Amino acid sequence: MTTSPRTRPLPPPVTTLSRDDARRLALRAQGLLGTPERRRVRASRSDSTRGGGGRREGVRGVLRHLGAVQLDTISVLARSHELVPYARLGPVGREAVESAYWSGAHSFEYWSHAACILPIEEWPHFAFRRRAYRAKGYRWHTMEDSDRSCAAVLARLTADGPLTTSELGGGRKGGEWWDWSETKIAVEWLLDTGQVVCTERRGWKRVYDLAERAVPDALLHDDLDDAECLRRLVAQAGAALGVATRADLADYHRLKGDQVDAVIEGSGLVPVEVEGWGRPAWADPAALAAPPRGRHRTTLLSPFDSLIWDRARTERIFGFTHRLEAYVPRPRRIHGYFAMPLLSGGRLMGRADPAREGTTLIARQVSMQGSRAVRPMAQALREAATWVGCDAVRLERCDDAKLAAALRSELTHMSEESG
Repeated sequence: MTTSPRTRPLPPPVTTLSRDDARRLALRAQGLLGTPERRRVRASRSDSTRGGGGRREGVRGVLRHLGAVQLDTISVLARSHELVPYARLGPVGREAVESAYWSGAHSFEYWSHAACILPIEEWPHFAFRRRAYRAKGYRWHTMEDSDRSCAAVLARLTADGPLTTSELGGGRKGGEWWDWSETKIAVEWLLDTGQVVCTERRGWKRVYDLAERAVPDALLHDDLDDAECLRRLVAQAGAALGVATRADLADYHRLKGDQVDAVIEGSGLVPVEVEGWGRPAWADPAALAAPPRGRHRTTLLSPFDSLIWDRARTERIFGFTHRLEAYVPRPRRIHGYFAMPLLSGGRLMGRADPAREGTTLIARQVSMQGSRAVRPMAQALREAATWVGCDAVRLERCDDAKLAAALRSELTHMSEESG
């Protein structure tokens, strides 16, 4: 029987969000809004696993809540994977951060938004990517070389693992980063396809082990089909973003747009309209159920923080243009090598490009959006300095002379108060 137009059920009304609604949803989803300040102290003392938001659970809770924390070789103030929990928890001990990531088989490293630390519970959901690598074939080898090299790596890990590349007897043939040995190529391909896993880094070197030894038995499978994997990752991205366009959802774990389209209806996310976005969007229904409110963090963000991964999304939500200039030639840099956006009051209010000389944190270049950003910038610089063991902050350059004078005055005042 065909339902007549008069009796056909109407679709549920679409929620309309203001720009500020979307911004607050994004901040709360990223763990940067809504947790009382007193929990920062608790998180810095331990890494408890009690239920609740990412902050309450410490570093591992932040990782589970975000779903992915990007790794990067650059270390100025600290490495990016340390800066992400710092931005949310405050000055949690850096050794505690490393221990939370790399001990107890709570996480693994794999390809998500980029090379990322991922919760070990997500291992089954990246089966689609491991299958894609297997279908694509070996990295840069002839088949004969690949089979021989992979067999040798697996045999060595079985006998002596876990091991780094150098312990395996491989590395770079020459001085260039891309000039990998056969052993390095083999172990990376085994990592891509899931026979080998990295659940630890030592001195920034990946430590490789057999997946069958390192991944818990209950998770060690590729039983989920591609659609189920993608549904989970789209849902997880939606929860971590709060509200997102199709492109936002795809970018979070570097999926394709058509992959998002194929599973969005079954993801549990609900369609919404956001003022000024001019394109379809989806939100986490749990985020819509309770209005986001609470204390905002004042902090400097890593350029690789998932709040600001995507330039277009960052500009759409915060009206803030962000670009990493580490790979831009020095004369063409505008804000500095590793400019860290300043988050305060739920808004991006400026940038600071940090460096260290002994026990002094140097703000090599600072820009601020007006006088209201001066005190938050001083607070963020002082807290960051204390966190990395510095006892002084020095401002080198600021794009506004009056704001520079005000910032130096504020930093001096804070130093006198703390002294």
